[in-house]
Amino acid sequence: MDYFAIFGLPRKLWIEMTALEQKFLQLSWKLHPDNFVNASEQERELSLKPSSELNDAYRTLRDPVGRVEYLLGIEGARKEGEHKQQAPPELLEEVFDLNESLDELRDAKSSGGDLAALKSRLEAAEKSFQEKLGEVDGQLQAASREWDAALEADSITRKKVMAKLNDLLNRRSYIRNLLASVQKELV
Repeated sequence: MDYFAIFGLPRKLWIEMTALEQKFLQLSWKLHPDNFVNASEQERELSLKPSSELNDAYRTLRDPVGRVEYLLGIEGARKEGEHKQQAPPELLEEVFDLNESLDELRDAKSSGGDLAALKSRLEAAEKSFQEKLGEVDGQLQAASREWDAALEADSITRKKVMAKLNDLLNRRSYIRNLLASVQKELV
């Protein structure tokens, strides 16, 4: 059973969070292991699996990005890591500059050089990539609305939206990796 089905939801990307939480609380109470204290050992062990699946489903569906990744996974459209991740074309120059700044900072750290100017450049890059991450998240929300609108559409339309969602998730992942590299060096 997929996570959407556990909660009786269609495979939409916009979910009313209050309703999801209420359904989660209702189901978790029903499936809670305390309800099986008088059951046999085997029944108690079997009761843990649905409770664990419910927790996993809730954790995934309440996160907008996790929900998109999960949906594409169960639709067979998630294409992460099939190819070496490449910088989005519009970021190539910034990525080149960032890598250069990171190398310079590492060299300065090992040789005891002046770190202030380099750290300032990296903080500016960090801010820029945070903004880009926000832009991608906005685009991901818009594409999620497209998915919901195309739920009853033909398979070609749905595949186009899934490809768009997949590209945005890959772009988001790439930018998050850049941010992680910068943040690691700024510590």
